[in-house]
Amino acid sequence: MNGSTSHSPAGPIALTQGDPAGIGPEILARAFAEAPELMAGCFVAGDVGTMRRASVLAAREGAPPLPVAELDAGAEALDAPPRCIPVLQAVAPPGPLAMGRIDAAAGRVAGEAVVWAARAALRGEVSAMVTAPLHKEALAAAGFPYPGHTELLQAEAASHLGKAPAEVPVRMMLANDELRTVLASIHVPLRDAIEALSIEGLTQTLRITHEALAAMLGFAPRIGVAGLNPHAGEGGLFGREEIEIIGPAIAAARAEGIEADGPHPPDTVFMRARSRGGAPGAFDVVVAMYHDQGLIPVKYLGVEQGVNVTLGLPFVRTSPDHGTAFDIAGQGVADAASLLAAVRMARALASRAG
Repeated sequence: MNGSTSHSPAGPIALTQGDPAGIGPEILARAFAEAPELMAGCFVAGDVGTMRRASVLAAREGAPPLPVAELDAGAEALDAPPRCIPVLQAVAPPGPLAMGRIDAAAGRVAGEAVVWAARAALRGEVSAMVTAPLHKEALAAAGFPYPGHTELLQAEAASHLGKAPAEVPVRMMLANDELRTVLASIHVPLRDAIEALSIEGLTQTLRITHEALAAMLGFAPRIGVAGLNPHAGEGGLFGREEIEIIGPAIAAARAEGIEADGPHPPDTVFMRARSRGGAPGAFDVVVAMYHDQGLIPVKYLGVEQGVNVTLGLPFVRTSPDHGTAFDIAGQGVADAASLLAAVRMARALASRAG
């Protein structure tokens, strides 16, 4: 990723608080305490009371909790004093919540914070948004008809642009310093992901990947494409999707000038793409055919450094690549490293976009 803070975006960065019953508020508070220079110009869109409790929880032994500075507008974050947590009350307070449990009230707060930040980004009021983890079951219990952040943000962008969601195609990219992977499908059952695989859809994924990575890297990316079946189908012996869908999609992308290569056996393509010790891998990014195929190798290399980037949106959105961690929520032990990596990435992307 190699995100830098040397060229800060002009506008503030909105950080959505995530599910208040999970570790989101805690890692936000810890990020402001541990990396004040990086977090300068950032603010939390969420609930002031939740962030005050999180600040106490995140305080290291012997250190006082950071005070919360309540904002009236996101732009005030640019002038917020150091050593505080700037928070804009973007949602109705949730009331008392049990930590580590699925709760519709928590899902409502998490979802509404995302909606607020997305609309602010679409209006140009913030330069980027970084989303702390929400819980998909809590989001559904609150009545949001989306399986996760990506689909919710796609719907908000489409509404703002006066388009149908299908007209604003987005893809999920997971990245760390060693590997990037883009998913051809996101939050759908594996059976549905396989059945939905098409030449048109995969060509679109390759196009989105090419355009987004070219903007991020400053050069046309080398895209490795994973097969779907063992050994990439072994010439049709283990499945024909590589012959009938993936291969033709790669050919169509290459006809557009996209440097796509494959399909490659999925059990080796990620190793080939991995950069090590400053030496680049064979590919700048791997396009995976379904959710877990792409996420497992990135997360195996270190959840604490992984960043989720939504490609195809008309604004910058990043997030940590871990979830709400209900099992440790409220214990004061959550690690903010992945969130800090997401902020670094958001700053770098927003600077290039600006």
